[in-house]
Amino acid sequence: MENFVLVLVYIFIGTQLRRLPQFPAETGMVLNQYVLYVALPALVMQKIPLMNFSAELWQPAVLPWAILLLVVAVVLLAGRLFAWDKNLVAALLVVLPLGNTSFLGFPLVEAFYGEQAMPYAIIYDQLGSFLALATYATIICAWYNPNIETPSPAHMAKRVLLFPSFISLILAICLKGWPYPSLMESLLDSLAATLVPVIMVAVGFQFRLRLDGKEAWPLVFALGVKLLLMPIFALALLWPLHPQPLLLQVGVFQAAMPPMVSAGALAIGASLAPRLVAALVGLGLILSFITLPIWYWLLQQLV
Repeated sequence: MENFVLVLVYIFIGTQLRRLPQFPAETGMVLNQYVLYVALPALVMQKIPLMNFSAELWQPAVLPWAILLLVVAVVLLAGRLFAWDKNLVAALLVVLPLGNTSFLGFPLVEAFYGEQAMPYAIIYDQLGSFLALATYATIICAWYNPNIETPSPAHMAKRVLLFPSFISLILAICLKGWPYPSLMESLLDSLAATLVPVIMVAVGFQFRLRLDGKEAWPLVFALGVKLLLMPIFALALLWPLHPQPLLLQVGVFQAAMPPMVSAGALAIGASLAPRLVAALVGLGLILSFITLPIWYWLLQQLV
C-alpha cells in the first residue's frame, strides 16, 4: 500500500505542476517521450533477463489478443443494438481493448505484486498491448479517418521493429544468460527507477476530464467493459489453463487497467468521438484506483 500511495502522490504532483507557468503545456508529452525512449527500455533490459522461461509464457502474450477479439465483438454488438454512430463505435474499438499496461500497469503491478511479477507484465504489454496499438489500433483509426491512408504492412512492421522498448525486449532475450557489466547494471537500475515517478507525474500533468450528456450511456458502457468485463474475460480464459498463481493474477490485473493514454490520443487524432475518448481515459484513470485494489483483493481470495 505504501507504493500505491506513492503512485497517487506522483499523480497529484503532476496535477499541481500543470498550474505553474514554469511548466509549458508540452511538459507531459516530453515526459512521456523520456519514458518511451529511455526509462521503459531500461526496465525491459533490467527485468527480462531475470525471467525464467517456461511453457506458460505464451499465456500473457496471447491473452490480450484473445481479450481484444472478445471486446471487439461486444462493441460491435452494442453499436448495432443501440444504433451508435460509426465514429463512436470506432473510438470504442480503438480505446477499449487496449489498457494502460505499461505507464500505469508496470508501477501498479510492482506495487501490488513485487518485482518478481514484472516479467509477466512486460510480456503482456510488449507482445500484447503495444503490438495491438502499433497494428490493430492504427488500422482502425486509418480505416475510419478519411484523411489518413491505411498504413502498409511494411510501415507497421517498421513501427514495431524500431520501437525502443521492443528493440530492448529482443536484446534482453538474446543476452539472457550473459551477465551485464557492473556499470551497465547500475545504469539500467538508475534509469529504470525513474519510470514510475516520471510517468505518474506525466499522467497527472495530462489528466483531463470532460463529460458530455449525450455520450453518458456509451461512457458508462465503456467503463463497465474496460474495468469489469475485461478482467472477467481474462480470468475465464486463464483459469482453465491452470497457470502459476502469479501469472494468473498479473494477467487479470493487467486486463483490468484503464484505457491506454496512447490509444486515446490516437483515436482523438483521428477525430473519433474525441470528447467521449477524453472522458473515458480521464474517468477510467480515476475509477481504476478504486477497481484495481478490489481486483487485487478478489484475486488474493481466488488464488
